[in-house]
Amino acid sequence: MLSPSRKELVSLNLLEQGRGYTNGKQWRRQSCWRKWKQLSRLQRSLILFITVLVLICGIATYPSLTEHWRGFSDRALREEGELKKDSDPKPFAQELPKPPGLILPEPASERKASHKRGPPLLQNRQQKKGNASSALLAEGKPEPKNAEKEDGKPVVSWRGAMIEADQVTDPAAKEKENKDKADAEAENTSLLEPESVRLEAVREAFRHAWKGYKDFAWGHDELKPLSKTYGEWFGLGLTLIDSLDTMWILDLKEEFEEAKKWVASELSFNKNVDVNLFESTIRILGGLLSTYHLTGDSLFLEKAIDIGTRLMPAFNTPSKIPYSDVNIGAGTAHPPRWTSDSTVAEVTSIQLEFRELSHVTQDSRYQMAVNEVMKRVHKLEGKQDGLVPMFINTNNGQFTHLGVFTLGARADSYYEYLLKQWIQGGKKETELLEDYLQAMEGVKKHLLGHSSPSGLAFVGELSHGHFSSKMDHLVCFLPGTLALGNHHGLPVEHLELAKQLMEGCYQMYVQMETGLSPEIVHFNTHQGSTSDIDVKLADRHNLLRPETVESLFYLYRFTKDRKYQRWGWEILQNFNKYTRVPTGGYTSINNVRDPEYPSPRDKMESFFLGETLKYLYLLFSDNPDLISLDKYVFNTEAHPLPIWPQEAGETV
Repeated sequence: MLSPSRKELVSLNLLEQGRGYTNGKQWRRQSCWRKWKQLSRLQRSLILFITVLVLICGIATYPSLTEHWRGFSDRALREEGELKKDSDPKPFAQELPKPPGLILPEPASERKASHKRGPPLLQNRQQKKGNASSALLAEGKPEPKNAEKEDGKPVVSWRGAMIEADQVTDPAAKEKENKDKADAEAENTSLLEPESVRLEAVREAFRHAWKGYKDFAWGHDELKPLSKTYGEWFGLGLTLIDSLDTMWILDLKEEFEEAKKWVASELSFNKNVDVNLFESTIRILGGLLSTYHLTGDSLFLEKAIDIGTRLMPAFNTPSKIPYSDVNIGAGTAHPPRWTSDSTVAEVTSIQLEFRELSHVTQDSRYQMAVNEVMKRVHKLEGKQDGLVPMFINTNNGQFTHLGVFTLGARADSYYEYLLKQWIQGGKKETELLEDYLQAMEGVKKHLLGHSSPSGLAFVGELSHGHFSSKMDHLVCFLPGTLALGNHHGLPVEHLELAKQLMEGCYQMYVQMETGLSPEIVHFNTHQGSTSDIDVKLADRHNLLRPETVESLFYLYRFTKDRKYQRWGWEILQNFNKYTRVPTGGYTSINNVRDPEYPSPRDKMESFFLGETLKYLYLLFSDNPDLISLDKYVFNTEAHPLPIWPQEAGETV
């Protein structure tokens, strides 16, 4: 039946080379059996073993293969359905209404994820809370713009924050909503790191910044951390002096001692150099006086008297309004080259320091000079409900550039020092208090605004009757100042406004992609806005400023609400993520909206060590006696100066 020339194959092939196909079942059975019998016992055993092994493996992998193909087909069906949904017209029939009181869970595959673009710490925290978008973020998938929460409530998405559209009219439902929010806040607060961890994190940040300054800029004004060099402004070791009391408060004894040695052996003000009266007063004079009071070391008082005396020629003007610049070696002063004006903030924000210098030396000339400035400004025309213009002429003593009012640059600390002088002097100088209270009413009347869509409170600007929603980060000093006033007996409405403004300042950080605030923002106020904050390209830089964390410190100290500590912790984490330089120091950045490349500016301002880290440390401390606000008042560079005893409140 078979050709004798067929080839013997160790195979189960049913077709032989050179033969055509046949469909005889009997032949196939005999052929297979004959070939099987021709195999050796070892070969048959090996084939049986392999067959059994394949069967076992197939049985073991069958469930996972089934799930895989089922998931694949489900996804394909969903995608097909979504495409069809997008392309087909909407059906005429509407979904039947759900019975009242029955809440049906939304299918997981149809839930929309929230649009979440806050700083990394916020994202991690929201994921821990089971946010619906966490799975999408983990897979790297984009989230829909018009988001819904898992409970189906519509939300308004704005960078880093989710605001529910408040359409609840039922009081019971509203009460439940408020309770849920309180529970969520408590859950967030529970995520806060322990006090010891937070305090050590600030110490570590300071040591890192100090390392960069010590290695590359020792004895100079400012560190350039990227180029590993330094920048000079006055040539007086500005960063070192500005940091002295911070090191003392943070209990960094080794760093403080090495800085003290430099002050004793290297610091000299006998230099032929122009310095800015305002900056050298708040940073150098204020820093030395503060360190003297904290340590009791007369070295710092001697240096404070030296620089204070050298700055006095600035007051030798026809109007008694000081010039902006002083040559501390030659003993001469002059206005800027381009104008005879000084800014109002500069001439009215040096009073705490010179008054304290008189108080500690019993030499009245320092306090008399700065008090005269305040008396003249108090009587000037050109104010609007307590708000002052930004410039004042040093020749005639009158306001210039009338009709423009702001709490930002060139005017900010005027309002701060009205309150703080009143506190410093034992609450006896009623003119200062009256001017402050009138100014705060002017702020509420002319400068207070609310954003759309979320209703964030902010302080804008007024220019010849036209309101602008522009707000400098500098204005974020105001919540802290308002809270401080309430602590010292001013109306509770000041504290409530402080809380509202604090939220707006915090959102200036949250809504940026890096979680860091720009220098200037514009709040949207027109109806229909989709985001509360806009930032112009030229305003996207961050200089490591302290104003927001300063106000967080005051709000936490007076309210004990731990959300302020949590907000500060987020800010510190983002400073570490986007501004920390590995070789030492921190740098200001050009673009807070680009987390991939924030464009470092290669400059660490002295106030990052003098103010920002100091306020963060005080914010994270639960010890109210650590620089008690009943015993000290901070100057505008965060240097604490003593509040005078009641009997010492009169002019020296």
